[in-house]
Amino acid sequence: MKVDIWSEVTCPWCGLGSHRVERAVERFEHGDEVEVVHHSFPLSSGFPEGRTFSIRDAALRKHGLDGRQAEASARRIEALAESEGLSPYRVLDNEVGNTDLAHEFLAHASTQGKNREAWDAIFRTYFGQAQTVFSLDDLLKLAGELALDRGQTRQVLEQSRYRQRVQDDARRGQRLGANGAPFIVIDGRYGVPGAQDSDTLLDLLRTAWADTHPVTLAPGGDTPACGPDICATSERS
Repeated sequence: MKVDIWSEVTCPWCGLGSHRVERAVERFEHGDEVEVVHHSFPLSSGFPEGRTFSIRDAALRKHGLDGRQAEASARRIEALAESEGLSPYRVLDNEVGNTDLAHEFLAHASTQGKNREAWDAIFRTYFGQAQTVFSLDDLLKLAGELALDRGQTRQVLEQSRYRQRVQDDARRGQRLGANGAPFIVIDGRYGVPGAQDSDTLLDLLRTAWADTHPVTLAPGGDTPACGPDICATSERS
């Protein structure tokens, strides 16, 4: 069974949502048969390349929120993450910027068989360490941590080789119903908008599994059994 997740690198709900998916899969009875695949849903293309902004400034620029509102929202997400075992999870201390290059890096890593590792690493770097992931140098450092060839990574990023792939990935998510991030699709049939809690995701995993793995009853013959009104008796019972 497959779980697809569309995310934005700097979206705090996306990092938390990815964590919740992982917890749900860990609790799922058939978790070893679940493949989790991350996809890009860029939301920061409007920021100028080469510049970063504080969370407070970005919240004002994009959403019209003042500093106190931005801080309250960030602290709420940080508290939720900590309560769910995701710590440290730094939202307010982060800077935001254009993530287009980061998504191209993630697409490249995915083609090298490191989809989940790369997304885990970029969330851990950004939210766990409050380090930027926007520049070529930032991403080449991550490439080294993931054992990706730095020369090849530099070349594909400088040539924007994966830009179209990122755009196509985001459009696919939109066709499936995504109008924001995170957006989760379970087994290609159940679309889940937002960072749903792990209990809800676990229930959906079980539902999707049951849909495709129905129980076939074997012939029972006259085997003794109890019904709602009476228990059958048999000398062979």
